[in-house]
Amino acid sequence: MAIVRLFGLYFLMTLLMVVVGSIFGAYFAGNFIGGAFFFLIFSLPIALYSYFYSDSIVLRAYGAKIIERQDNPRLYGIVKKIADLNDLPTPRIAIVPSSTPNAFATGRNPKNAVVAATTGIMSVLDDHELEGVMAHEMAHVKNRDTLVMCVAAVIAGFISFAARMMMWNSMFGRNRNINPALLILVAITAPLAALLLQMAVSRSREYHADATAAKLTNKPWALISALKKLEWENHRKPLDCGSPSNAALCIANPLRGDGFFVNMFSTHPPMEKRIKALEKL
Repeated sequence: MAIVRLFGLYFLMTLLMVVVGSIFGAYFAGNFIGGAFFFLIFSLPIALYSYFYSDSIVLRAYGAKIIERQDNPRLYGIVKKIADLNDLPTPRIAIVPSSTPNAFATGRNPKNAVVAATTGIMSVLDDHELEGVMAHEMAHVKNRDTLVMCVAAVIAGFISFAARMMMWNSMFGRNRNINPALLILVAITAPLAALLLQMAVSRSREYHADATAAKLTNKPWALISALKKLEWENHRKPLDCGSPSNAALCIANPLRGDGFFVNMFSTHPPMEKRIKALEKL
């Protein structure tokens, strides 16, 4: 199922890149077809690069450092315990130097996975709560959600970059082969469309990872307690590293915002709904 989701998401993202490319080509060369073809060809190496190196990209974005057992015996021991319960190899473990509590997993498969936690999450959560969070992240690894979400994040980041470049050129560039207003519209809607595609995959996988973690540890109450703390702390002080395109990887939404429209366009389900689903267990 992960491969099906990956190819489906990549196909939709590629279509979006072709649209952006056609506008891009029309603006710079007066050639819709040439721009679309260029972006279509360019999407292949991006997909391959994101497949093999998405974990490195994400770790650099968050400033995460790979650790060994002696560097943090508590975190290492909890992750190894969860990996053993899942009959998975122990992933690489990383620490993000941020006081905001959060965690994420990345990597193309269980053998190349990385589980990362911020310094803040280890000071806010007790061992039971941290175990629930790590079980959630290992559920993503086991289900290969990490590959799907990482590829989506890399491609969405490229679409956003291309759209921003078009917008700035429309405002300050000399080329006027296409209406600048159209470029600005594309610059706004293309990243939004990429976000919506990420949401389509991310939200359902969060529910599934929560349920998997609760059943594996037999401590749904611990994960509920952890999620409540993470929601409060991230709302109070959003994560100060990473990027919006990588937000879907985190267990709690690291971006600032609240209200109907923010929840509607969030890559994460509303926390109260996740907690209610866990309470039913």
